[in-house]
Amino acid sequence: QVQLVESGGGLVQAGGSLRLSCAASGLTFSRYDMGWFRQAPGKEREFVGAITWTGEGIYYADSVKGRFTISRDNAKNTLYLQMISLKPEDTAVYYCAARTAQAGGFMNPHWYNYWGQGTQVTVSS
Repeated sequence: QVQLVESGGGLVQAGGSLRLSCAASGLTFSRYDMGWFRQAPGKEREFVGAITWTGEGIYYADSVKGRFTISRDNAKNTLYLQMISLKPEDTAVYYCAARTAQAGGFMNPHWYNYWGQGTQVTVSS
């Protein structure tokens, strides 16, 4: 079955950096668009960034643009999220998600077929 396993979360001070990974199995990774979402306590899940199956299309939420970088290594079936200049408001559980390649709708979690279990990112002030 399809598995998405996030790792790399943790506790970091404001201004610090973290790199999240998402290891995928059970699917042809190179044919899936991939996304990162996050959910803070008491808030809805929100879009962070997405990358198309080719890697040519990359999209970010305005709140992370310029600080977060999404990338993928299709040879390793792995998705990454490099986060710098972290802020306390970035604190959340971060989820990776996969969807069959299609146009549009990258920000909508309902357009994703598979989800990981999440990894906690906590940014202290």
